[in-house]
Amino acid sequence: MTSQVLAGKIGVVFGVANKRSIAWAIAKAWAAAGAKLIFNYQGERLKENVEELVGEFGKGTPLHPCDVSKDAEIADFFGKVRTETDRLDLLLHSVAFAPKEALEGDFVSTTREAFRTAHDISAYSLVALAREAAPMMTNGGSILAMTYYGAEKVVPHYNVMGVAKAALEASTRYLAYDLGPKKVRVNCISAGPMNTLAARGISGFTGMLKHYEAHSPLKRNVLPEELGAAGLFLASDGAAAITGQTIYVDCGYQIMGM
Repeated sequence: MTSQVLAGKIGVVFGVANKRSIAWAIAKAWAAAGAKLIFNYQGERLKENVEELVGEFGKGTPLHPCDVSKDAEIADFFGKVRTETDRLDLLLHSVAFAPKEALEGDFVSTTREAFRTAHDISAYSLVALAREAAPMMTNGGSILAMTYYGAEKVVPHYNVMGVAKAALEASTRYLAYDLGPKKVRVNCISAGPMNTLAARGISGFTGMLKHYEAHSPLKRNVLPEELGAAGLFLASDGAAAITGQTIYVDCGYQIMGM
């Protein structure tokens, strides 16, 4: 799908960390289809990485700091966005975090603080970002979040992140209901495992990739450009009647019982 199906659309992208990020695969697809994009970066450590990547879209591509766990930074980010555009059409939320120790042991050992942090950054942030973006979506729009199968079935070591992703998926449905009258659609892509910065924090991740390859109907793992294509479809008018859904882009793994 290389046509300019998003020509004239303006979007904000949260969650690019490096070139392996799912957010980057989707951002590239959106930009190739004609969208103008504005990016966040999380902390100075990642700024250089993200700056270099978004440079591919031209020197003046806007990039602003935003820690999604802080309301003041979210307000500040969207304040800057409003100086660059008076409307938005797209929002990508590809943000999740849980403390490393919470992804290693047993779920029953999850501390209150780890539980709070995982839900705040991985699920509540979608609500906070949607609240700022939706009023700018004056012609309707598409909000897209990234989730994973660990939200509905137990994936060993995914632990509190699975519970937070379940909250994210439920939040997507409630947001879809709230924002539907404004013609704003809210959906999730549930991606098969990808070798991203976030995934490498999960104990036994390499085994997970092999397991998917062996057991998914397509006998392989999903490619970044396939996630980009799915993200492009959900952002486009072709998905105008799709909202509140979790779309599985995982080579069919989700249908398998054993």
